[in-house]
Amino acid sequence: MKTASFLFPKDKVAYIRSSSSMKEAMEQLEKHTYTALPIVDDEGKYAGTLSEGDILWTLKDTPGLTFENMDQFPVADIEKNIHNESVSIDAFMEDMLAKAADQNFVPVVDESGIFLGIIRRKDIIAYYMNNITD
Repeated sequence: MKTASFLFPKDKVAYIRSSSSMKEAMEQLEKHTYTALPIVDDEGKYAGTLSEGDILWTLKDTPGLTFENMDQFPVADIEKNIHNESVSIDAFMEDMLAKAADQNFVPVVDESGIFLGIIRRKDIIAYYMNNITD
């Protein structure tokens, strides 16, 4: 089965632009109660994943950076410690299982790398749970 059947589309996914500020990213994480967000660049391409930990470590390790001036620090400058590997919209569900073990979500892109949405780990697990036979 193709991943397109399980796509949670971009217009329903919380994500952050790489040009957004650290403050905006933190607000998105808090608003949606997520621990990580996909990052999309100004061309619409998947550019990585930003986690709560990335923000906390950046706050700790950046002299002069505080909650008050986080709005001046771009997401693009934050060191990312999670690498959620993306897959093509044409990938098969069999390709998802190994990724689901290490990723909360799998970013889905088109042939040009444009971010289309995500496949959530819970949907991958549900697919396999429904298809397991003795």
